[in-house]
Amino acid sequence: MSDTINRPPDDLDQSAQPGQDLPADGLDQQMVDLTEVEDSKLEQKGQSLSQAQLVRRRFFAHKPAVISLIVLVFCTVIAFSSLGFLGIPGWWDKGYRETGPILDGGVPTMFRDGAILGEHPFGQDNLGRDYFALTMQGMKQSLTIAFMVGVVSTGIGVLVGAMAGYFRGWIETILMRLTDLVIVVPLLVFAAIAGQMVQGNIVLLGFALGCFTWTGLARLVRAEVLSLREKEYVSAAVAMGSSPSRIILKHMLPNSVGVIIVNATFSIAAAVLLESSLSYLGLGVQAPETSLGLLITTYENASGTRPWLFWFPGIFIIIIALTVNFIGDGLRDAYDPRQQRVGDRRPSLLTALGLRGFSQRHKARIGGAGEAPGGPGSSTTAPSVTDPTAATRRSRRKK
Repeated sequence: MSDTINRPPDDLDQSAQPGQDLPADGLDQQMVDLTEVEDSKLEQKGQSLSQAQLVRRRFFAHKPAVISLIVLVFCTVIAFSSLGFLGIPGWWDKGYRETGPILDGGVPTMFRDGAILGEHPFGQDNLGRDYFALTMQGMKQSLTIAFMVGVVSTGIGVLVGAMAGYFRGWIETILMRLTDLVIVVPLLVFAAIAGQMVQGNIVLLGFALGCFTWTGLARLVRAEVLSLREKEYVSAAVAMGSSPSRIILKHMLPNSVGVIIVNATFSIAAAVLLESSLSYLGLGVQAPETSLGLLITTYENASGTRPWLFWFPGIFIIIIALTVNFIGDGLRDAYDPRQQRVGDRRPSLLTALGLRGFSQRHKARIGGAGEAPGGPGSSTTAPSVTDPTAATRRSRRKK
């Protein structure tokens, strides 16, 4: 662009001679040409990205979140495809209710005798049932309840928070006092009452648990809406006669989608642990159905003699909870541009353990043992005191 601006006037317009004023149309045309040149240079440097593309790029730069997403998808596909879903038959040939003779004491056959899975990869229980089928059925039930809790709690939390933040007044007072009432009562008490009422039905259990886990999201959405309702585009929408529902749905909630999605993932992880706790207490999923928590409480006494009956469902509970939390962490970093936590900005292991000084001294020793000062590839010029960027570099090194 500098070359274009510094050109002599006769290069910009051949009809304009020195000492003559350019016509207005000629000046406008020159400005248009300069704008096009600048736009082409910006396009050559790199195309602009939309908000969705930026979020996707930040998320995939978060390696723990990507790995967790792959692991969670793999576990979900295995759980729902092994025994079948919605009338579609599964690829595993044993049902979780089928009994049979106990082979070799019910020991898992996975990776034994040259076979990858074997006849009973997770072993057998006391009744001769295939424990792989039981674990997959339990994981399927737990995931169904968890995702239902996430959907229901997110819907109620968004509705309550948006209405309280936008309408204010007596509506906000009633909704927030209701939220405080739900928060005061322990969640496990509500969950135990709901578990007794639904009698182990997983659909009703997921809906009931979702009705008591929305309070945190409601408060966050209310805070977001309170800040967004003062924006100019909201005032313009009100002045143009837009209805409150249109303003909330078209202008406020899309700008709060980051908070909503992140907290929805965290509510799913919490729901997995809550369902496992209820089933462990005998208030969640009831026999003959099964879940990961119910399997743990059924075979907790076998942890000393046949530990695989206890460890397999426990490991899957930990995997689901950890992966969902890592995914939520990645989404939080992706949606919040103020979170500088990807790539080289992420702290090292020594820094996280409080050994940052040791790490710096180790790097200094390595640097001192390298090339001598003044040697090839080393800089012997000290930063100038008057250098305006020296203070910025020193502050970055301190950080």
